[in-house]
Amino acid sequence: MNPVIGWALAIAALVVGWVGYGWQGVVFAFTFIVFWLLLQFNKAVRVMRSAGHAPVGYIGSAVMLNARLKPGMSMMEIVTMTRSLGQKLGDAPEQYRWTDPGGSHVTVEMRRGKVARWSLWRPPQADDDTPAPDASAS
Repeated sequence: MNPVIGWALAIAALVVGWVGYGWQGVVFAFTFIVFWLLLQFNKAVRVMRSAGHAPVGYIGSAVMLNARLKPGMSMMEIVTMTRSLGQKLGDAPEQYRWTDPGGSHVTVEMRRGKVARWSLWRPPQADDDTPAPDASAS
């Protein structure tokens, strides 16, 4: 969620609580805000715990990650999807890479904490046009 929207909703809850129920409404709104923050913190801890058990920068399929990425996704959404922290490549621009067992990798460029662009790289495939040797010939 956009932080500006989150802060606006928190302030609106406090104002509505005050106007509707006085100090008791403010206490209720404050309790609701703290509960929401605890839910967000719990989600972040669960994602990081699951990512902590996987190798850094490893993904099952780079092609599937490439297909599921969208501009504007946050790092939390990507880590949730990959269940792995990306291998950091650089700070300017901020780039992370996930590699699959076949050697393919996806490099993601982040700007202001959101996906700006990404690229998929696949290793060259061996030519399958060469005929197999004939076992019957001697």
